[in-house]
Amino acid sequence: MPQHQWTAQVIAAPSDSPAAAPSDSPGPGILLRTGFTVRGPVCSARMLITALGVYETELNGTVVGDVVLAPGWTSYHHRHRYHTFDVTGLLRPGPNAWGAHLADGWYRGLLGFNGGTRNLYGSRTGLFAELHITYADGTTQTVTTGPGWRAGSGPVVVTGLYEGESYDARLEQSGWSAPGFDDSAWMPVQVLGGFDSSVLFPADSPPVRRVDEFGPVCVSRNDQGRTVVDFGQNLVGRLRIRVRGEAGHTVTLRHAEVLENGTPSARSLGGAEATDRYVLRGDAEAEEWEPRFTFHGFRYAELEGWPGELGLGDIAAVVLHSDLRRTGWFACSDPSLERLHENVVWSMRGNFLDVPTDCPQRDERLGWTGDAQVFAPTAAFLYDVRDFLASWLRDLAAEQAADEGGVPPLMSPAVPLRFQSSPPPSSNRPMAGWGDATVVVPWTLYERYGDAEVLRAQYPSMRGWVDTVDAVAGPGHVWGEGFQFGDWLDPTAPPSMPPKSSTSGPLVATAYFAHSARLLARTAEVLEEKDDAVRYHALADAVREAFRDRFHRGGGLLHEETQTAYALALCFRLIDDAAERARAGEQLAALVAARGHRIGTGFLGTPLICDALTDTGHADTAYLLLTQRECPSWLYQVDRGATTIWERWDAVLPDGSLNPSPLNSLNHYSYGAVADWLHRTVAGLAPAEPGYRRIRFRPLPGGGITWADAAHETPYGRAESSWRIANGELRLDVLVPDGATATVELPGSAPAEAGPGGHTFRTPWPTTAEDLR
Repeated sequence: MPQHQWTAQVIAAPSDSPAAAPSDSPGPGILLRTGFTVRGPVCSARMLITALGVYETELNGTVVGDVVLAPGWTSYHHRHRYHTFDVTGLLRPGPNAWGAHLADGWYRGLLGFNGGTRNLYGSRTGLFAELHITYADGTTQTVTTGPGWRAGSGPVVVTGLYEGESYDARLEQSGWSAPGFDDSAWMPVQVLGGFDSSVLFPADSPPVRRVDEFGPVCVSRNDQGRTVVDFGQNLVGRLRIRVRGEAGHTVTLRHAEVLENGTPSARSLGGAEATDRYVLRGDAEAEEWEPRFTFHGFRYAELEGWPGELGLGDIAAVVLHSDLRRTGWFACSDPSLERLHENVVWSMRGNFLDVPTDCPQRDERLGWTGDAQVFAPTAAFLYDVRDFLASWLRDLAAEQAADEGGVPPLMSPAVPLRFQSSPPPSSNRPMAGWGDATVVVPWTLYERYGDAEVLRAQYPSMRGWVDTVDAVAGPGHVWGEGFQFGDWLDPTAPPSMPPKSSTSGPLVATAYFAHSARLLARTAEVLEEKDDAVRYHALADAVREAFRDRFHRGGGLLHEETQTAYALALCFRLIDDAAERARAGEQLAALVAARGHRIGTGFLGTPLICDALTDTGHADTAYLLLTQRECPSWLYQVDRGATTIWERWDAVLPDGSLNPSPLNSLNHYSYGAVADWLHRTVAGLAPAEPGYRRIRFRPLPGGGITWADAAHETPYGRAESSWRIANGELRLDVLVPDGATATVELPGSAPAEAGPGGHTFRTPWPTTAEDLR
């Protein structure tokens, strides 16, 4: 498709405006407007719009569209998104007006931790837009951003993604985006040169929207006399308030994930202030307000300065995230596991906000590659993330291509790192498990959606990563010395040293090297890159042998006796002899038992350990691990009231206090990758061929669970797996969508084939309490 030929110019506040100057603090929002004449009946009108910053635009006093924090966050220097809106119904013959709010957003706002970075993409915010009108008589008109626009100050006096928003309702300018408004006191805009419109691309993933709303479940007063509101769910979004009071009175809204001594705790916020302020107009009627250009991760809100008592309907939590289509569901007889699964869903919802972020509440909120890599299979079951992750991968590939060594950034969009460790890791150092996202995530999308185009689009990036690691590892094929994130936040790691896991960096890195090389070889086969397929299969074989030589002590045993070491070796087929795999599985089960069936893995080992146990005949141990309630475990979090997945296994300590580490988000989806095992093994619904063209129904009951259900909207339609244990049998009901086929495997029964439609299968199964344990 040919690129749109833009005629618009970037417009900004005048250079002497407070909104124009680069600053060490969040800037104010600005208002931009212009008037134009519609000369007759309109057949169609569309607006193409983006910003250097974030915007909300209006025509004739009406907000255009329902997109929030547009244009979202991409690697702006490489790919800058614009949206297109049908605005036919908002125009009228005669005078019309077009206005926009503009703020810093990701473009020049604060990004990153330990002080972060401002003005990353530029020092000025700006608006870039075109309005294309087609009249009933066939003639056309184009209105663009340019010199004729005017700029004025507005009620958003401070706004930042981390800091929050301050809004002075006394500064509102009524009718500012409507015809007839007197903007003579406003200043002419400044036109900014140097913008490269070739980086613009039409929106290719779902936008951020308001998708849900929560009212309070509890309202209380703390020792400071402030009102504390509990919404009952750790969520991402912002507050909408209705308040009545005197002009100039300020209401302060503070956000937090957790309470300490009855007061919202700021300890998990890092440098994020997460505070909004509203200054009242003093109307006789209640004033309603919701911030425009910020978001927070929170369950609790503290209200300071609220006039009078908080009434029913005076406050609501508005949930924001990328408006993805839900595609996967899970339920079972164990309420704790259902709560765990719901926590996974909510952590995904909170962190899939334009990019797959690591946490939504503190001064970070970055698109870490390792986190997305381990969670991608779970995400692809729960929601349709094909376009969302494909767009993110394009940014990742563009930034990787811009690196002289071809190393992908640790997060995408890339942000300068400000680690306090000594020496700090380099942003262009190959990092195992994180850089492997360039290979693993495209392959996951191919497995789950069956579209080889994502592999074709990402193939240079995939090959670039494996070739880079091959060069670093050298002829010995073992790598990972020096700083690596490794099995990040292994529960044995010291609180201040999350990468210091019990599994060595070289073992983790070399295992991932073999895994990515193998996936790349399979990708080459799909794309019919025959020479590459031969080359990368040979490389994967060589790395596997190097892994065996360095880390295998024979008979299926490893030199490093850790849960993650065995999980990697088994799941990545680095131990493939049947007898050796059996022995490795026994040893892994023994290691899990020796820890009292408590988890011993970090970010990279956790998604694999239940599969490694199940595949080697130790599903009973996997269930004991899954249903363990002592720390560290998944259900330890559930028992302590978690409504999302925690960053640390012990984010809340057994005595109820918060873990003292500054890295302590209560909304961080990485450990939620276990939900993929719930879908595939507990409920028994998995793709057997790319895109669910062929489905595998293979439930493996255990853990005292007496029934489980899963449903997934595959590319072919809805697939369902539902099993029950009763009256001495295991009954499985499946639904196969049209165009797909299925293999059904029940324990103790021969595999069966199934075509489209509903089917029921049965096999004898013990139902005594002892047998179900």
